[in-house]
Parts: sequence; structure tokens; C-alpha cells
Amino acid sequence: MHLVKGAMVGILHVVPTGILWRFARRYVAGASLDEAVRVVRDLNGQGFLATLDILGEHVSTEAEARADGAAYAEVLRTIRRQNLTCNISVKPTHMGLKLGRDLCLELFRRLTAEAQRLGNFVRLDMEDSNCTDATLDLYRTLRREMPGVGVVLQAYLRRSQKDAKRLAEEGANVRVCKGIYREPAAIAFRGREEIRKEFITLLEILMGAGCYVGIATHDDWVIEKARGLVARLGIPRDRYEFQMLLGVRPQLRDRIRGEGERLRVYVPFGEKWRAYCLRRFRENPQILRHVLRALLRPGS
Repeated sequence: MHLVKGAMVGILHVVPTGILWRFARRYVAGASLDEAVRVVRDLNGQGFLATLDILGEHVSTEAEARADGAAYAEVLRTIRRQNLTCNISVKPTHMGLKLGRDLCLELFRRLTAEAQRLGNFVRLDMEDSNCTDATLDLYRTLRREMPGVGVVLQAYLRRSQKDAKRLAEEGANVRVCKGIYREPAAIAFRGREEIRKEFITLLEILMGAGCYVGIATHDDWVIEKARGLVARLGIPRDRYEFQMLLGVRPQLRDRIRGEGERLRVYVPFGEKWRAYCLRRFRENPQILRHVLRALLRPGS
């Protein structure tokens, strides 16, 4: 089964862009900021919050990092002009983390200062474990300078409980997710059930300390356990939110929002959409099959 799936994923890399985009547009707002704005405006109209992310990471030059930093600043200004209920999520390697901490910190300082000026918020996304310490260090440096910044913890990392306890003491704004990067068993849990339990433990540590928490999951079990924890701890609805990816389980998303919960949709956009969607397709074999049928259909 794994060999077959691996072969199918390999074929995706040669699928024509037009066919791939037919399925990718479910998960990506578009290549441009204008397209992303339309998606966010529609989500806001349905009662959802949003976060915008420009696709791309691990930039290779300082010029790329500065250009992407300027693009994110324009996203913040556009959010304000368009009166959208939306913030931004930014990967440190997108701001040049691998090129040097000083560059990355400089660009994040500019972004967080612009966000503060505009009354907005910047989330530092968490990447693979090689970036964890540097990301937390960046977050703490920025947080000391201005309040409108948050970070992410990944439930599958064995270190996350320790990180959560420190962030809880600091009153951090934290998104909790399961984690998607391939990590060695020595530093990451592998079993589904133990990752689920770690997720709830992290929520309990953070919520119990009064932190604002983003519960980023599409897992029914985690959602119900989280809601039970909220009820047990007496957490008001303005102290947490659920978060989901654009295009993933929209019926579940609608149900959660319909039950009165705050729900933020992660809205990626940008010209580098192909790599992001290939990752989504790897996670969803059903969509993978649809893409391959379209490729094999006469006239495609």
C-alpha cells in the first residue's frame, strides 16, 4: 500500500499545472493577494476569522527574504484597508532564519511594528525541529518589545510539554497543532493516540494558566476533548479559538462555527502554491486518486 501511494505521489510532480490547480484551488486562495482577499471576505461574511499566509519558506537569499517581508507588510495594510477580520502567519525561514538570526529578527521587528500600528497580530509559525529553539527565541525577543505576537507548539514533539509550561508562565498566545514534519522517534511521538493525548495535555497546561489558545485540528476526538476541557476549566469563548485549514473538512468547520465557537481559517496564497498542495494531496489519498483520474481522462 505504501509503495503504491508513493508511486502515485511521484506522478503528481509531472501533472500539468492546469489539472493540478483544478484540485489545488480548494486548499489555496489563489496566486495573488487580491484573490486571497476575496476568500477572506467571504469567510468573514460567514462568521469565520482568518489568517493569511504567503506560501514559501527556506528562502535562499537576503533579497528574497526582504521582498517577502515587504509583501507581508502589504498584506497587513490590505487587511486594514479592506476591514477584514484577519491576521498573518509567518514562517521564520521565510524571513531568512537560515540565512542568519539578525536578518530574520530585523524583518520580524518590522512586521510586528507594522502590525501594532495597524492593530493587528503576527503568528510565528513553527517548522521542523531544527528551527524550534530559534523560533521560540525570536518569539520571546519580539514579545518583550510588543504584545501582538504569538507562536506555535507541535503536540508530536516530546519537548512540547516543557515548552508549554514555560510559555504558560509567560502568558503566551499559542496555537497548538499536531505537527506535520518528519522527525526521528527520539524526539517525536509516532502513535496517533499518544499524539492526541499530548495535544490535550498541552491545552490543559496553557488554558489552565489563562493563555489564549488556538486549537488547530481537524480531529473530531481532539475537538470534543478540547471542548470538554473548556467546560471543565470554565474558559470563556473569547479566550480560545478553533483553527482549520482552508478546504479541509468544511462541513465540520461549519458545524463548529454554527455551535457558537470562534473558528479561524488558515488561508494560504501565492505563486508557490504547488508544493503546498502536493503536501495536502499526500495526506489525502482520495484527492490524489481524483487528480490522477483527471490526468488519465481523454482530452485532459
